[in-house]
Amino acid sequence: MILPAVRKLLLALCLVTASTSAQADGPVTVFAAASLKTALDDIAARFAETGVKTRISYGGSSTLARQIQYGAPADLFLSANAEWMDRLEVEGLIEPGTRRDLLTNRLVLIAAPDVDDEIVIAPGFDLLGLLGDRRLAMALVDAVPAGLYGRAALQHLGVWEALSDRVAQADNVRAALMLVATGEAPFGIVYATDAEADPRVRVVGTFPEDSHPPIIYPVALVAGRATPDASALLAYLRGPEAAAILHSHGFGLASESGG
Repeated sequence: MILPAVRKLLLALCLVTASTSAQADGPVTVFAAASLKTALDDIAARFAETGVKTRISYGGSSTLARQIQYGAPADLFLSANAEWMDRLEVEGLIEPGTRRDLLTNRLVLIAAPDVDDEIVIAPGFDLLGLLGDRRLAMALVDAVPAGLYGRAALQHLGVWEALSDRVAQADNVRAALMLVATGEAPFGIVYATDAEADPRVRVVGTFPEDSHPPIIYPVALVAGRATPDASALLAYLRGPEAAAILHSHGFGLASESGG
């Protein structure tokens, strides 16, 4: 006869075993910055040829990091800047030894289809005058990396104060891109790779690299989620096949810039 306490313990062990098995057998869940969507979708399709499926959730890095803080079942996190990865690491939410700087990017000014301007981005440039009575599309300037980089660049160039109340803020950089692509905003600040992803916009200027912090994308496994499949995906992302795909979408490799 099995005592009630023993029965409860056996049931708990069964549940843990089932949960661990499901985690190992299910798709690898990736939380990734929205700017990675086009490239990472291609990588996931290629990686699926190994027999391992992935499930990718895209969004602003800040939103995804907060979801991981609240216990969202992500296996791997790809952030568009180091700060949000730092926060998770300090809280013990990143698997030790798995964090790497993976990618680099550039910040550009894009224009809607009906805008013909070519703009020299330099200190004091008159973006406000070019906007007229319309708005500049940016990702959230206090949280999302693309918005933070964009605000830093405009501050460095001395034009943020004039523009700050003329910004149409979007939840993530791809949403900001869409505002420009559909003509709802005449100009927007996005990553160079986002501009390449949508033929409806064109780059009218590139921000000087010294006008904002370096744009680095770190990647890491989430603590307690280092399954063989998740580890295999992390290794694949750092390998030559994924590097070729990322290059084709306009990303630089952090390893090539000393990162």
